[in-house]
Amino acid sequence: MRANHVVALVMAAGYSRRYGEADKRQERLADGRTLLATTVARTAQAFSQVRVAIRQEDDAFQLGLAASTPLIRLRQAHLGLGASLAEAMVALGGDRRLNDSEAVAVLLGDMPGIHPATLLALQQQATRDTIWRPCHGGQPGHPVLFGRAFWPELEHLRGETGAKALIQRHSLHYRSYDVQDPGILLDIDTPDMLASID
Repeated sequence: MRANHVVALVMAAGYSRRYGEADKRQERLADGRTLLATTVARTAQAFSQVRVAIRQEDDAFQLGLAASTPLIRLRQAHLGLGASLAEAMVALGGDRRLNDSEAVAVLLGDMPGIHPATLLALQQQATRDTIWRPCHGGQPGHPVLFGRAFWPELEHLRGETGAKALIQRHSLHYRSYDVQDPGILLDIDTPDMLASID
């Protein structure tokens, strides 16, 4: 059963320079879907509200996304993950359909190995004033769930650092959740890593 109080935000506006010349978001997995489309499909199995953040100039069809995919087109992706996340959060905050959302789960578009059951378990923990992050084998992974109380701060992130400093500032509200899912640690940085996705 899917919860309705958490919106999933799939961040897919990065430039993936470590991957090489190809756009890894368009790379095909064994079932023929793109890397990004696979991540979005798995996310949608667990969340009833999903938003996908891509660059303003991106061709969603080439990325393998369905025409019905709710997109957030970012103008500041070139400024880094923090700036991209801030711009995406401003869009979420202004979306009236999300007025009842108590938290946002921030996922990365190159992590298609996370099991939907893990995502469901995580969102059951979410509240307006907590930050949740899954851990596997003692290592923190993704997604990170930010309660609504932290959305205003997320809207003011800058540069490449993402939300690490925000999490450190609010350590009393931070919670970790142990999972038996190595997919929370696996982001696709090189072409040979695609073979590890089941």
